[in-house]
Amino acid sequence: MIEQLAGFPGNVVAVLCTGRVTKADYEAVVVPAVQNALSTHDKVRLYYETDADFAGLEPGAMWEDFKVGVEHLTRWERIAVVTDVAWIQHTVRFFAFLMPAKTKLFSRAEVAQARAWISV
Repeated sequence: MIEQLAGFPGNVVAVLCTGRVTKADYEAVVVPAVQNALSTHDKVRLYYETDADFAGLEPGAMWEDFKVGVEHLTRWERIAVVTDVAWIQHTVRFFAFLMPAKTKLFSRAEVAQARAWISV
């Protein structure tokens, strides 16, 4: 499941992933949130956090995640990924250099720092 988080500036799309994340979650939460932010901001930021009970992404969710990122590639300003999931950490480290946005990885213990960094 994906839920949109409140309390961030308007140019930040902030989401929390819990349990098993599906393609429908991306279509219902992430895609509309990104489109809404892009309708009022030239550049947007993404705060992406996995909760302690995160159980993974379905293949369709991985595809949607990729599509959302690439579709608006030049409009991402910053991306904060907050996770203790090893495969997500490795993926972010491996692909961060391809992103034109400044991308930073945080552990779940660094939530406050991640929220401050994405909001600056």
